[in-house]
Amino acid sequence: MAVHVLVPAAGIGRRMGAAGNKQYLELGDRPILAHTLARLAALECVDALHVIVPEAERGYCREDVVARFGLTGITSIVAGGAERQDSVRNGLEACGAADDDLVLIHDGVRPFFPAAQIPVLLTAAAAQGAALLAIPAQDTVKEAVDGQVVRTLDRRRLWQAQTPQAFRYAVIRAAHRRALEAGFAGTDDASLVEWCGGPVAVVAGSPFNFKLTTPADLALARALLSAGILEDF
Repeated sequence: MAVHVLVPAAGIGRRMGAAGNKQYLELGDRPILAHTLARLAALECVDALHVIVPEAERGYCREDVVARFGLTGITSIVAGGAERQDSVRNGLEACGAADDDLVLIHDGVRPFFPAAQIPVLLTAAAAQGAALLAIPAQDTVKEAVDGQVVRTLDRRRLWQAQTPQAFRYAVIRAAHRRALEAGFAGTDDASLVEWCGGPVAVVAGSPFNFKLTTPADLALARALLSAGILEDF
C-alpha cells in the first residue's frame, strides 16, 4: 500500500491581496510552498509527492521553487484546473495510484501541519476510507441569514476541518468523479465523500496548522517562525 500526497497550489490569493499565487509569497527565506513541500517530503511514510499548479506555472514551480531550494522527493508537477476541486481531480487522475493506495491531500499554504499525526491519520483512512485533521471549535458559532442570527450551533459538536485529509484512493477518486457528473462543489475533499454517503473519521489536528489566506495569517506565520515557536513543526 503506497502513500501518494497531492498538494493543490493553484490559488490566486484574492483575500491575501497578492498580485499572483499566494503559495509563492515569502515566509522567512523561501516561499510558503517550499516550506510545505519540504516538510511533506521529509515524512517517512510518503512514497510519492505530486504538486498541482496552474499549467502556466509548472516551469516556475520546477525551477524557482523545487530546484532553487533543493527540494527532493517531488514526483510530478501536475497542471491544475479552474477551481481547487478541479485541480485535485486532475491530480488524482494523474498520480498513478492503485485502488488500495492511500492519498493525502494537503493545502500548499498550510506549512505547519503536525507531522506526528500523519501516521494516525493514515491509519484511520485505511480503516474507514476517509479521515481528516481537525480541531474543536473554540468560539461560539452563529448561523445568520440577511444579517440576523437564526440559531446558535452546539459548539461541542463542531470541528474546524484542516488538511491533510487522507483517503483510500478508490474512495476519493469515485467521490470526485461523481461530483463532476452531478455538478456538485464541495468546500473540501472530505465533503465529497460525505455527500456520497461515506464515513469520514476525525483525527486531532493542531491550532498551528492554520491556512495562510489573509495578510494577517501571513504576518502571524512570520512572527511564529521568527520567534522559533514552530521549530518542532
